[in-house]
Amino acid sequence: QVQVAESGGGSVQAGASLRLSCVISGRTFSNYNTAWFRQTPGTEREFVAAIKWNGASTYYSDSVKDRFAISKEGAKNTVYLQMNSLKPEHTAVYYCATESSRYRNKPTRKPKDDDYWGQGTQVTVSS
Repeated sequence: QVQVAESGGGSVQAGASLRLSCVISGRTFSNYNTAWFRQTPGTEREFVAAIKWNGASTYYSDSVKDRFAISKEGAKNTVYLQMNSLKPEHTAVYYCATESSRYRNKPTRKPKDDDYWGQGTQVTVSS
């Protein structure tokens, strides 16, 4: 059974950095695209960043591409989201999602029900 577990969220001041971690277990880690999404109350889940299964390509929303960086570490079955120069508008619950199909050429930017999702980690940025 595939399990996805996020961690690393917290409450920080504007300008601070956080690194979120997403540990994926229950299958071969390296064969699947993985993405980060975020959600605030009353809004739909929004794409933040994604990394191709082989780590060769990364993708970002326009709002974070100069501040956030996604990476993966196979030895730890973990995908990271490094978030720098945080702003209050980055406040959200951040979710990790890993795709259910192997070796897809390009990660999706839309949340899909058949992907595997974690429970989310809260990030709160105060001014």
